Amino acid sequence: MRRGFLIAHAALVVLLAIGANACDPPARSNHAPILLFTGTGTSAGDVAAVERVLAHNHFEYATATSPQLNRMSASEVMAYRLIIVPGGNFIEMSASLTPRTTEKIHDAVQGGVNYLGICAGAFLAGDGQGHYNGVDLTSGVRFGFYDAENQGIRKAIVAVAAVNAAPIEHYWEDGPELSGWGKVVGKYPDGTPAIVEGTSGQGWLILVGVHPEAPETWRRGMSFTTPASVANAYAGTLVQAALTGSSLPHY
Repeated sequence: MRRGFLIAHAALVVLLAIGANACDPPARSNHAPILLFTGTGTSAGDVAAVERVLAHNHFEYATATSPQLNRMSASEVMAYRLIIVPGGNFIEMSASLTPRTTEKIHDAVQGGVNYLGICAGAFLAGDGQGHYNGVDLTSGVRFGFYDAENQGIRKAIVAVAAVNAAPIEHYWEDGPELSGWGKVVGKYPDGTPAIVEGTSGQGWLILVGVHPEAPETWRRGMSFTTPASVANAYAGTLVQAALTGSSLPHY
């Protein structure tokens, strides 16, 4: 009887451990400095593209879905050095997160966690002003779409100009124009901000209206002169600068 009890007890412990693991808030490593949001509204293709850049540059990272991020405590969010929000549908992203969660992200950045927002992630960083559940890392600034959107263009090749560097052609799809906040790192062909950087509280932000992480497959049917590898390398530069809180050359 004693042996049977011990076996049953051991089995119960294993089942409880499995259940506990299944309910763990984020899929994370204790040492991962980067948290990549992979929740509702994110583009699966862009999540994969960002992950390729992170892996290529040997960045350690963890991921969190919308429910996982909603369950995380403020201290768990604060444990990361950088939050990355990729492209997708920022309205769906914001709807999948509770107001308390966007407040946690806001407070974490104010407390020193850095933030990299790509396309929809840049929109989400702004102030939704009652239209969506924005994180408002921009002191009330809400971003609009790049002017190509007003011309009925949904995706395009855009050459982004930078300080003392040759322009790099990037893939653009329904991305924001980032006027009104931060220092301008890169400009769209019409001179408006495509990439900006700045502080929000004690945190460092880089917001990007284009997709430097876009793989070659996204370029089918489009005639780029800049290789995808060059744009992808620049994506790695943006991650590194966001992670370390480093300022890039700006206008």
